[in-house]
Amino acid sequence: MKVLIALTYYRPHTSGLTIYVERLARALAGRGHQVTVLTSQYDKALPRQEHLHGVTVVRVPVAFRVSKGVIMPTIGLAATRLVPHHDVLSLHLPQLDASGIALRGRLTRKPVVLTYHSDLTLPPGIFNRIVDRGVFVSNIIAARLSDMIVAYTADFATHSPFLSRYLNKVRVIAPPVHVHSPSPAEIEAFRARWNPDGQRVIGMATRLAAEKGVEYLLGALPRVRAVFPNTRVLFAGQHQNVLGEESYARRLAPLIAAEGDRWRFLGNLDQTQIAAFFANIDTLVVPSINSTETFGLVQIEGMLLGTPSIASDLPGVRQPVRMTGMGEVVPVGDSAALAEAVIRVLSDRARYVRPRADIEALFSTERTAEQYEQLFDELLARRSPATVSPSNLTVRR
Repeated sequence: MKVLIALTYYRPHTSGLTIYVERLARALAGRGHQVTVLTSQYDKALPRQEHLHGVTVVRVPVAFRVSKGVIMPTIGLAATRLVPHHDVLSLHLPQLDASGIALRGRLTRKPVVLTYHSDLTLPPGIFNRIVDRGVFVSNIIAARLSDMIVAYTADFATHSPFLSRYLNKVRVIAPPVHVHSPSPAEIEAFRARWNPDGQRVIGMATRLAAEKGVEYLLGALPRVRAVFPNTRVLFAGQHQNVLGEESYARRLAPLIAAEGDRWRFLGNLDQTQIAAFFANIDTLVVPSINSTETFGLVQIEGMLLGTPSIASDLPGVRQPVRMTGMGEVVPVGDSAALAEAVIRVLSDRARYVRPRADIEALFSTERTAEQYEQLFDELLARRSPATVSPSNLTVRR
């Protein structure tokens, strides 16, 4: 099967969405499919086309940026060239260009599957409101042209202003999760570097972005330290030059500086390092504040390594804790409630830990890829029911 995946940003850009799509693309390629990713050349240093881990990546030049987004005048030409040579289209929203690509899929009778990762929330301002509306309209058109829409959870789908319009098209597929199993030596090396004095550790694994609610963790720390004085925060992920988040970083800088060495930025970590990170923290905190966060893959990654999560009570974001019992759910934007949840987990951490096998039964990259594959087969069979059957559409290894 030839699968064309389209999204605004792809690796090496780091976000939950790009990690999701990279895992899906690589897993589908590993199952014998020909996978092409159509995306932006958001950094001019990136090649226009390359082959990464069995996946062909085609990047379209960027004319200019709009807040966190990019404008690619020639993406329509690229899509027109690529769509006819693929069997199925997998579009990942929010994406300004999704409607045009979906239309090309409809015109060439290619099944179109949308995956809706999150709502789009731009900073205040008249221009950003116009952009936000434009993306929303494009997503609406793409949804109407699509055959099926994938959501992470039914919880988010039923609460999303976008997805709730199309529940008859929604297929729930759990996101792809993979985490390296660190060796004792890797875990110890990480501890020796980042927490040599053996303090209690609260972890965050994300970008330094406004929707992540970092200020609420900062607000919770005084109460936590009243009970556990030797507590530090390790923040894994991009914290400098985050697209569209410069003013947010400046606003938090004095608060973070006041933490001194009790708050440490680790930067982007590779798969070995992030696994050692999860294995070294006492709890992961996901204090997100709006629907740009719809699940939090890092919660499951941490749980696979025995780390409880404390998550905001947002549709989708609360599901990893609810599905596994590994953690606490707290009200959105409530530092006091967050502090009390951290104290409960630190006080009786073993009560929250579940066997790894229980988590793996619910989440894995291979399971996600298999369900996408089954969905693609189903839609292709509908296109040509007399001549096409799922058994001859896929190549499994």
